[in-house]
Amino acid sequence: MTNFSVAVIGGGIGGLALAHGLRRAGVEVDVYERTLERTDWLQGYRIHINPAGARALHDCLPPANWQSFLDTVSTSDGGFGFLTDRGTDLIAFTDAEINDPSAAPPDRHYGVSRILLRETLLAGLDEVVHLGRTFIGYDLSGDRVTARFADGSTATADVLIGADGANSRVRGQLLPHARRLDTGVVAVAGRHPLTPSSALPAVLTDRTNLVVPRGRGSLFTSVWRRGAGDSTDYAIWGFSDAAERFPSDVDKLDGAALRQLVVDRLEGWSPDFGRLVEGSDVSTVNALRVKSAAPVDPWPSGRVTLLGDAIHNMTPMAGVGANTALRDADLLRRELAAAGSADVVAAISRYEREMLRYGFAAVRQSLRNAEQAAHSTTLGRAAFRTVLRLTAAVPPMRRSMARNLGN
Repeated sequence: MTNFSVAVIGGGIGGLALAHGLRRAGVEVDVYERTLERTDWLQGYRIHINPAGARALHDCLPPANWQSFLDTVSTSDGGFGFLTDRGTDLIAFTDAEINDPSAAPPDRHYGVSRILLRETLLAGLDEVVHLGRTFIGYDLSGDRVTARFADGSTATADVLIGADGANSRVRGQLLPHARRLDTGVVAVAGRHPLTPSSALPAVLTDRTNLVVPRGRGSLFTSVWRRGAGDSTDYAIWGFSDAAERFPSDVDKLDGAALRQLVVDRLEGWSPDFGRLVEGSDVSTVNALRVKSAAPVDPWPSGRVTLLGDAIHNMTPMAGVGANTALRDADLLRRELAAAGSADVVAAISRYEREMLRYGFAAVRQSLRNAEQAAHSTTLGRAAFRTVLRLTAAVPPMRRSMARNLGN
């Protein structure tokens, strides 16, 4: 065991991965999560784990948990495609083009249910994860940090990690000037159960797609096929556009109204897209006003730091948010595991310097993607479709694009 302890605020993907990594390194760690039951925060859709995220998971998790992750990834490997709004391919990549066939398991792309990933991360942490602990603030005293909770309890450690998400209370105290910005983009998403009677073409049931339409808006589709842990396979969709093109109360509409809103927006597109949305379970349809972290300058390092969305919250339009949080967890566990108690602040400083570099690069990438999806011009979309068709026809360009998808 090392001679210092760590308190993690928040039991999300990054915080739980960090806890596993620190435990494996002999660091005393406890995770404080505000929800009361393990299942309270087990919700969400399929997420993409890229090679950087997979490598971080592999290096943080015990072998049994890593194998559990591999056992629960989606069995759908139909690749990735860019489509026109008529449903025709602009360019399509097979799984073999995206994933190097010779790559080791930690260096591949995966689709995983957020629910099953969190179950995998919770396994083996019963004595570490403390539920029903709503964080309200912290106090510093010498080389110790005391976390305060809404129930009046406290927890003291040598290091406190804020992994408490986009509305982080740890960030609010550590960096009160840090802000999240409204991007002016709204996204509506839902799930379409896949059954033998689903009247959808294979392109919407076997692979991930991004639709580049002639007009406004953007549609993302993907697939979850597993069975274990989920009641059914499903297709996922997300429609995004500028906020001014939605009703002002869009985030207050119920699932049925949101579903119809998107169906109406897809008029003139291939009927298959309308069927995808119309067949969605209304209980899964939600609207989100997309926000993104504003750039933050480096701050004096201390015994409190941040991880994942708590510092570099980003739009979902690049598919790298969870991967960046996992990368944070792996980097921080390596720095802390190599540090003695006298070197903890120096280890945190090294972590913060590197994390801010790649974390906000991912924020900028995801913000560009969101702005292009919602605010691109007719000419810009036509130019992008031309580039995609050219890339499909030129093998070196095609190979380069395939290897960089989702990274």
